[in-house]
Amino acid sequence: MTPWETPDFPALPAGFRFGAATAAYQIEGAHDQDGRAPSIWDTFSHTPGRTLGGATGDTACDHYHRYREDVGLLHRLGVDTYRFSIAWPRLVPRGTGPANPKGLDFYDRLIDELLAAGIQPAVTLYHWDLPQALEDRGGWRVRGTAEAFADYTALAAERYGDRVARWITLNEPYCSAFVGYAEGRHAPGAREGRGALAAAHHLLLAHGLAVRELRAAGAREVGIALNLDRIHAASGRPEDQAARRRAEVLHNDVWTEPLLAGRYPAQEAETWGGLADGPWRLPGDLEVIGTPLDFLGVNFYRPITVAAAAHRTEDPGARTAVDIGVAELDPYGTPHTTMAWPVVPGALTELLCNLHTRYPQLPPVWITENGAAFEDTVRPDGSVHDPERTRYLAAHLAAVADAAAAGVDVRGYYLWSLLDNFEWARGYDQRFGLVRVDYDTLTRLPKDSYHWYRALITAHRARTEDTAR
Repeated sequence: MTPWETPDFPALPAGFRFGAATAAYQIEGAHDQDGRAPSIWDTFSHTPGRTLGGATGDTACDHYHRYREDVGLLHRLGVDTYRFSIAWPRLVPRGTGPANPKGLDFYDRLIDELLAAGIQPAVTLYHWDLPQALEDRGGWRVRGTAEAFADYTALAAERYGDRVARWITLNEPYCSAFVGYAEGRHAPGAREGRGALAAAHHLLLAHGLAVRELRAAGAREVGIALNLDRIHAASGRPEDQAARRRAEVLHNDVWTEPLLAGRYPAQEAETWGGLADGPWRLPGDLEVIGTPLDFLGVNFYRPITVAAAAHRTEDPGARTAVDIGVAELDPYGTPHTTMAWPVVPGALTELLCNLHTRYPQLPPVWITENGAAFEDTVRPDGSVHDPERTRYLAAHLAAVADAAAAGVDVRGYYLWSLLDNFEWARGYDQRFGLVRVDYDTLTRLPKDSYHWYRALITAHRARTEDTAR
């Protein structure tokens, strides 16, 4: 028996779709070629001390030049669909103004290559690579960036809408707003209070404006990818339960309440106090933000347990948007990934079922990211042994199957990631890929988990086809 045949294949619904995902800055490289201008991640990664070992996405996996090889890997994997992101500064280098013909042509070539291989493209319009020119004018803190995003969306929809059915406006706006503008761990590296909350609102507004542009262009499936967290309290003590509610606002409710319920979170004042009292919300914004979705994308990796903690500063003027009196704990007696994330597959079932219960009008759900970083063993024959990843994937797909059995309308799953890649501030020390990338030679080596996922897809199709007969 081969290593990838050992875990049981979860039984997923007929019609369930399998995919893999990547993001432009993490794999493309060619950061200064063919008219592409700098993004905030180019600036951030080139700033000393910002990324592990000074790593940048200058070359990454060189997907810009090797996309045909990577589409070949997807074709052999047997996926139905591939989720990738368009680099805004490759298409519109300064964020506004003239489009870049060579950038437009690149994504034409990629989309056509995917369709020729029988793979449906799913386009993410924003995966964190804001044009630096827009950051210089205020970035996501200002409304003009949301308006520029709508114009960029209209351009992409006009160019690619005849071949792309599934669109994702934003990936993980939590990270853009709070990890980027409050924690400072991601680009642009700011540590702000009101600026981060303004960024969160303008990201939501950008999403709503983009949905309207996509609808006007005839897009059939439009959604957003949120990294929602299953959050537990460390105890039943009132202070820990209150900390959990504040964490729910920060991680989840900021996004789900406006998008799915047409309202702002009820406990904003408890979470942020006077920080939330800003001028960035205007009449009519909620209506735009709440434009109905065709699907909700959920990115999931691990649950979080929180307890009450002292604020890091008692000065409201110096308090950041993530300074909410919450400490994250790790009580999980389970394996952890090399990112130090606990492996708790049942938390994904809980998260999906909670969304289904809380929001009666919940649109169909796609798992838009799920995967794990583990150590790989490269054998002398060139095979790559990664049994922990295979077990992780099998268990989380089983958790998705459990949610579907409980009534959640889950349509598909994008595995993160097709390739090992630039893992943001962690540089190249974390490997999430089904395919190992040798960063010295850029050689691609499919791992055991790649073969397991291919076998799962084949088995699912055979089972559902037999059932349909």
